[in-house]
Amino acid sequence: MAETTTRVLRLLALLQDRAYSGRELADRLGVTDRTLRNDIRRLRELGYPVHAERGAIGGYRLGRGSTMPPLLLDDDEAVAVAVAVGLAEDGATGIADITEHVGRALAKLEQILPKRLQRKVNALRSATAIGPATTGSREPDAPVPAEVLTVLAGAIRDGAAVRLDIATAAAEFGDSIETEPYRLINWQRRWYLVGYLLDSHTWRAVPVAGVRNATATGRRFAARTLPDDDLVAFVMRDVASTGWRVHAEVTVLAPAEVVLARINPAVGVVEPVDENSCLLHTGADALETIAIYLSMLMMDFRVDGPPELVAHLRTLGRRYTDSVRDAPA
Repeated sequence: MAETTTRVLRLLALLQDRAYSGRELADRLGVTDRTLRNDIRRLRELGYPVHAERGAIGGYRLGRGSTMPPLLLDDDEAVAVAVAVGLAEDGATGIADITEHVGRALAKLEQILPKRLQRKVNALRSATAIGPATTGSREPDAPVPAEVLTVLAGAIRDGAAVRLDIATAAAEFGDSIETEPYRLINWQRRWYLVGYLLDSHTWRAVPVAGVRNATATGRRFAARTLPDDDLVAFVMRDVASTGWRVHAEVTVLAPAEVVLARINPAVGVVEPVDENSCLLHTGADALETIAIYLSMLMMDFRVDGPPELVAHLRTLGRRYTDSVRDAPA
């Protein structure tokens, strides 16, 4: 009976991946066509809607049913789901009335996770903080390999330094850096590592999407005094001043406190000039995005640089002016 149960679970795992012909399934499981048909029947009795199609391109596939049967996940899938559900529980979805359902789902999943996988999940959850989703960012997603996140989370948990191999997109850090990792921040669909860079002896928010490979060095470190009590705020300031492809300096003709009340800290760093003006350091991955940010300020401003942004805004100004030149007052 145990052998039959194991085989049926293997069959279910295969069908969750894609459709198979009967011959493919029988060969993968090492059974006869008759045994395969019996196993398909057992799955159907358990509530799994296994559909069979005849013909040259026919075969078996798992379809939609009227109830939600159990799922089989491999190790990486289980960790990914648990972490994603955990982030949703922390409020990263923006969906109302979901917290209770997410909490129950996470409890069920954690109850059956093997200890070796639970250790990975716990490391990722305890090492991660969530940034605010209030800036309406239009920047493209920056996906991160799960393996890199797992290594970083484990290093944060163990207080161990890591060596990061850097991709061209994050070339400002060099080809490779060694850092003491302290926190992972998930903000606007992007991941950042708060770390103390041993090469430059500086605190930085390293974009994890720019990390090709992360390797624990085995060297443990004593915790340093953090650059900010709020590491989410630290990341957003660092990203605003250094973390984008394009940066700009803008003099806003309004008091600093008024501008700060208008923008999210991730949009830029604000420095008072006098009681009626301030300097805004901002950035984005494109000039067009900075132009959108500035238009949303609804305040008078003067662009101090770069020249490319000045030229872009002049073009926009001409287009706007031409669009209403003959319009009725």
